[in-house]
Amino acid sequence: MERHILVVLPHPDDEAFSASGTLAMHLKQGTGVTYACLTLGEMGRNMGIPPFANRVSLPAIRKQELEASCRAIGIRDLRLLGFHDKMIEFENKAQLDGSIEALLEELNPSLVITFHPTLSVHPDHNACGAAVIRTVGRMPTDRRPTVHCMAFANNHEQVIGKPDIVNDVKEFLEQKMASIQAHKSQFQAAELLGSKQLTDQEIQTRFGTERFWTYRFD
Repeated sequence: MERHILVVLPHPDDEAFSASGTLAMHLKQGTGVTYACLTLGEMGRNMGIPPFANRVSLPAIRKQELEASCRAIGIRDLRLLGFHDKMIEFENKAQLDGSIEALLEELNPSLVITFHPTLSVHPDHNACGAAVIRTVGRMPTDRRPTVHCMAFANNHEQVIGKPDIVNDVKEFLEQKMASIQAHKSQFQAAELLGSKQLTDQEIQTRFGTERFWTYRFD
């Protein structure tokens, strides 16, 4: 059992598809989870299907959706770090890394979950992962938490191999699907869930496992 888990991701909904089942699993085991979300996804192009948000209202809506997702998973400690959507790679590195370092000092997690620093497609994903790796990498080896990365780029297995962590989260699909569906403004839920009702078997096949790569600092 982990001592505490710190999740560092850039956008509301980043947790839903790839880590929500794993987080629900750890929470059931009694592990504390803190989710640090860097932005509110305020520059997202998706406004709901049919649209119910606009550029002004979207940040507040996505904040509410993220809070609903956390409730579905069981996360009680959500930290909103207030950085700018689609600008993580251009943020002041000392400020960005410092915000992560402060959480590491406060929480002393045994595990950090984030994106891979080069193989996560979106520039914000990569920049978020890179900031976590920089910050954790500066820690003394005996205090350094394990880092589990999520990767999505087309060539990711060619570069880093197959995941060394594959979690069966079928027991937690109720929480995971509720987390996904909480993000109502985002097109991904509608696209991935489809317009028809998925069967239980389709849900288990599509969403029943979550994959991570342990980052090797040496």
